[in-house]
Amino acid sequence: MYSEKVMDHFKNPRNMGEIENPSGVGTVGNAKCGDIMRMFLDIDENGVIQEVKFKTFGCGAAVATSSMATELVKGKTIQEALQVTNKAVMEALDGLPPVKVHCSLLAEEAIHAALWDYAEKHGIKIEGLQKPKNDISEEEEEEEY
Repeated sequence: MYSEKVMDHFKNPRNMGEIENPSGVGTVGNAKCGDIMRMFLDIDENGVIQEVKFKTFGCGAAVATSSMATELVKGKTIQEALQVTNKAVMEALDGLPPVKVHCSLLAEEAIHAALWDYAEKHGIKIEGLQKPKNDISEEEEEEEY
């Protein structure tokens, strides 16, 4: 059912925890399944993500997608991080079962929510970033298939 990579990131999550005084924090959830994801970013003066951590309440796929998402954005610029999609997270994990696709959507939205928070704190606009949704609904999940 789950790939080896999903199981590895679930059993040995990377970058779990929180950052003290983060540059940006994003929290998103899915009311239907109860998963909640919080992403913390430490962004330097050049717009590079120096550190990223997460806290996730949810299933194994939610933990694995959070972990992989942090790996995909660490060391990247804000614009590069903005390009990390749910599909990129799923591909990096060698796929997810269809009923768990919403977890990768949460990971993408958590990154966007943390970047939005960073932009608001610094009074800047990040090109291409739209205000994130706090709740990823079933409707949006179906659009991604």
